[in-house]
Amino acid sequence: MLRLLIPIISIHGAVGAARHAAFLSGKHRGLQVELLEVLEPPDQCRVVAFHSIAEQCSELLEEMSGGVRGTQAVLENAGVPFTLTRRFGPAAQTTAAFAAELRCDIVLLDASHLGPVGRWWLAARLWRLTPTPVTLLHEDEHGKWKWQVPLPTMKSMHK
Repeated sequence: MLRLLIPIISIHGAVGAARHAAFLSGKHRGLQVELLEVLEPPDQCRVVAFHSIAEQCSELLEEMSGGVRGTQAVLENAGVPFTLTRRFGPAAQTTAAFAAELRCDIVLLDASHLGPVGRWWLAARLWRLTPTPVTLLHEDEHGKWKWQVPLPTMKSMHK
């Protein structure tokens, strides 16, 4: 069985990653998708001085719900089994810890909503924090999806 982790780190969801997972499900019959909704910790910003943590959590969940629903819809339409988990924390660290916890085989990151620097930063952090292979998907300016395979890490270079 192939276990694929798709982190949802923005309000745009991870529709591109879900489409790629649907494609992979045709090639691997035992594909299990783990959706990880990563939310910013509500107690680590200045807004906590003006609003309760419960208010912030409910606003954040409402804000992220559209992206999560879109990602789930793609997987449901393709008949791909998935589970959804919600965690609070920094995107890269939370994703790496969850991948290790569930022993995922691949992390499929949809970074089409990030700029070039943000995409590079998040991918570099993930590649450094986890031994799990990370594949980065992003949409170019012409609406075409591209993927990037992992760059060699210091861990792989010393083996």
